[in-house]
Amino acid sequence: MIKNIVLFSCGIFAGLIVSCSGQSSEKNNKVQVWTTKADESVKLQRQELNLRFNTNDNAYPSIEIDTSETYQTIDGFGYTLTGGSVEVINKLAPEKRKQLLQELFGNSTNSIAISYLRLSIGASDLDGTVFSYDDVPAGETDVTLSKFSLEANNDLIKMLQEILAINPNIKIIATPWSPPIWMKDNNSSIGGKLQPKYYGVYAQYFVKYIQQMQSKGIIIDAITPQNEPLHPGNNPSLSMSTSEQTDFIKNHLGPAFKNAKIKTKIIAYDHNCNKPEYPLEVLNDPIANPFVDGSAFHLYEGDISALSVVHNIHPDKNLYFTEQWTGSEGTFSGDLIWHTKNVIIGSMLNWSKIALEWNLASDSNFDPHTPGGCTQCKGALTIENSETYKRNVGYYIIAQASKFVPMNSVRIASNQLPNLPNVAFKTPTGKTVIIVLNESASTENFNIKINGKWVTTSLDGATVATYVF
Repeated sequence: MIKNIVLFSCGIFAGLIVSCSGQSSEKNNKVQVWTTKADESVKLQRQELNLRFNTNDNAYPSIEIDTSETYQTIDGFGYTLTGGSVEVINKLAPEKRKQLLQELFGNSTNSIAISYLRLSIGASDLDGTVFSYDDVPAGETDVTLSKFSLEANNDLIKMLQEILAINPNIKIIATPWSPPIWMKDNNSSIGGKLQPKYYGVYAQYFVKYIQQMQSKGIIIDAITPQNEPLHPGNNPSLSMSTSEQTDFIKNHLGPAFKNAKIKTKIIAYDHNCNKPEYPLEVLNDPIANPFVDGSAFHLYEGDISALSVVHNIHPDKNLYFTEQWTGSEGTFSGDLIWHTKNVIIGSMLNWSKIALEWNLASDSNFDPHTPGGCTQCKGALTIENSETYKRNVGYYIIAQASKFVPMNSVRIASNQLPNLPNVAFKTPTGKTVIIVLNESASTENFNIKINGKWVTTSLDGATVATYVF
């Protein structure tokens, strides 16, 4: 029997528990526990538990939290707001669309409080068409960027302005999938390389993007020079070697930002964990290094510990986890457990300031996408028609963190137990938050210890829980 746990009944709205009855006689000991189960029987539901600290000694293992040992400051959790996401969300009826944006980005009881977004500079493969911000007729160039225009992203910009009205503090990272094709050596949106003669022009392309977004009230906190530079087969895409990215940053992009007095961070790499040597080569360059804030990673190959490899060599530089997809052939159970362990808990334990899943929204056919773009990328939301949308596994993966760990929280120390990977934070308001995954099939009994006190609890198999106290 697990002692000192009292359950209270709670009401459910839109899949979230929003009110609870019952009174605790020890308010300082009240712990909120929000859970999502891999079998989908529980999704981001809250229980009010009155947990009495200093319980009797027991033989259960303990997760010990040390608030005095601090690590990185957290910038946020979220998704990529693709052009396709905007397109399908805009198909919702006006009131339903408004409610959804509040649920995603607001800070009410019913919200999941997304605090970080990723954008594509130009089209990603989850836009309906391929475009850049300076497309010209075949055979022409525009080295002065006189035809530069954000018009192709008008709908996305309008949605971002609405999101910023809901949460003015949301942070944004942006990255290109491809430069304008006239800058490339193959004159194609797919693959090829950026011609060195256009490095300086392309740096000004970034400057124009940041300045024009700012003129619309949208601050770009960070950019990466290229999405997945070692994957030139997507549409759009670009091949960019480590030496090419180093050259571009140190001789063109960094100086261009400095001359334009742009404070937007430059973050290297933005690709898989199997190649930590890529960002290390950029960071090891003495001229490029001062321009670079840190490096960004995905986890389609490699191990999440690669982030710590980079951190240990360059502890003064930041780390960012910027993308991981859930696919049409994946399962709720498998994705919830793997992504929680690696993307949420794993990235945080390995010094990342953010954890982002891939696409925010798609339709029931996993559209829209470019010709040759991803045909199996499942949005965190499926927009089914003008009145209904479905919350998919990606929604809950992020929500178990974003709802409880706001921007400027700090990761604090917690030990790891078999079957119970976990990560702990101290929020700006002084709350302690610990995300625990039971990756085993059986219920696990354990203690949570902090500041010389402990409480005994249990977690069902294949379940993620967020404890807030």
